[in-house]
Amino acid sequence: MTASVDFDQGAFVRALLDPELPTPNGLEARRGLQPERRFAVYRNNVCVGLVDALAERFPVCRQLVGDEFFRAMARCYVRDLLPRTPMLFDYGNDFADFVSSFEPAREVPYLADVAQLEYAVGQSYHAENAAPLSMDALRALPFDRLAGATAELHPSTHVVASQYPIVSIWRRHMSDDDAAQLELDHGEEALVVRPHLTINVTALPVGGSAFVRALERGEAFGQAVDAASGLTPEFDLTACLQALFLAEAFLAVNVSH
Repeated sequence: MTASVDFDQGAFVRALLDPELPTPNGLEARRGLQPERRFAVYRNNVCVGLVDALAERFPVCRQLVGDEFFRAMARCYVRDLLPRTPMLFDYGNDFADFVSSFEPAREVPYLADVAQLEYAVGQSYHAENAAPLSMDALRALPFDRLAGATAELHPSTHVVASQYPIVSIWRRHMSDDDAAQLELDHGEEALVVRPHLTINVTALPVGGSAFVRALERGEAFGQAVDAASGLTPEFDLTACLQALFLAEAFLAVNVSH
């Protein structure tokens, strides 16, 4: 299939993703085939490919609502939001926002937050490799001077806060563990890190995501504690640091002299 000189690329893209639009003008098919039929096949392949990419990127979301519902929702997303880069691992960065406003998904109120967590998992998987701070280096830190220290986090580090237990939901569906009834009356803050070859998804204590985001902004540990405590007075710094250390989320901790 080829295009004439006056071919409208914008019309082509719009028609490609909207089956209700007619075949754009200016298309020519070889070997006497009808451009409409060739374009229909091409349009279907593009849509199916993008939907398949989303289904692979958000497997837990697909399990939560079922394959048929997920693919119908994904087709709506594809029609509204095109990939911005040729790298499909970047596709879906605003899928969680789309899900949160997708009316048929309102019966699964935690679906958008799970989508946000799954996107973070994908981003963590494709993040730059880097050697995390060793446990020996962590043990040698002067904790009495930590308040003024800054940290460099592993490039694969992401946090997602939710009013729902998204870490527990994600773990259950990744392991197919339906043994216990999952209580949805509490939130969880997810930490996603891939310091080596395996992605770790763990739950931070309440306020942990605010603490991590403050460190990402370059704020000192003391300022990060204030940021977390301002949102959550019961913020537990010791538990948060323990979770971050065990997840190997630090590349460096810079203590001023």
